[in-house]
Amino acid sequence: MSSGAPVKPIRIRGAPAAGGRLPLLCAPLVAASRDGLLAEAAAAVAAQCDIVEWRVDFFGEIGNTAAVVEAGTALRAVLGGMPVLFTRRSAAEGGEPVPISEAAVLELYDEICASGCVDLVDYEMSNGAASVKAVRDASRRHGVGLVCSYHNFDATPPLPALAAEFRRAQAMEADVAKVSVMARAQGDVLALLAATQQASRELEPALIAVSMGPHGALSRVIGFAFGSALTFGVASGASAPGQLPIAELRTGIEAARKALGS
Repeated sequence: MSSGAPVKPIRIRGAPAAGGRLPLLCAPLVAASRDGLLAEAAAAVAAQCDIVEWRVDFFGEIGNTAAVVEAGTALRAVLGGMPVLFTRRSAAEGGEPVPISEAAVLELYDEICASGCVDLVDYEMSNGAASVKAVRDASRRHGVGLVCSYHNFDATPPLPALAAEFRRAQAMEADVAKVSVMARAQGDVLALLAATQQASRELEPALIAVSMGPHGALSRVIGFAFGSALTFGVASGASAPGQLPIAELRTGIEAARKALGS
């Protein structure tokens, strides 16, 4: 699409995910149990997703590293070659409270990277430079990509602040920079898309941009036209406000592609 922003592909172990098809369609897995997780994974396969995000903050045995790794291994078997993004979303940024310390979370990330059962890990920049570096080092030791993320479930900051979050992710040596914010009005969606377009032209990492809530739903369909490489949709359970069913999301994206001539 010559008139749009360049969309940098998310790379999985050196190669563009889904053969370079963009945007990637990602389904969240939010089950509390191993069996529930595998059922959600099967639904993601049936929906022909490109990638899943395992939101481990929902997982009941998050405090048992061996159980997490075993569930991840079983998840691999169900998904086949579909990549896995592993995320502990903090309560401060919209996730579920977990019964382990941040130090234990870092240890879990280290073990999950070493296990070979995930391809990307998401870690929030608000946890601080030292913690982000620890996750980055663990991910690089094992060929796992790092998503550095920022979430605001209350509002959409002004465009300069959004642009600063994308730049901060690059400064933290992210492979992927993610900004997800709540839209309270249509203008908020425009601010996020403009910041994404700017970042796609100026920065190195691949981008994920999400405008949450009913006002933001359109961003999930057309974000790729402004540089966002991945969008989230529902195969079984939603992880954020405004997520659309995968089939509807795919239809909308294909219509937008056709209209844009891309």
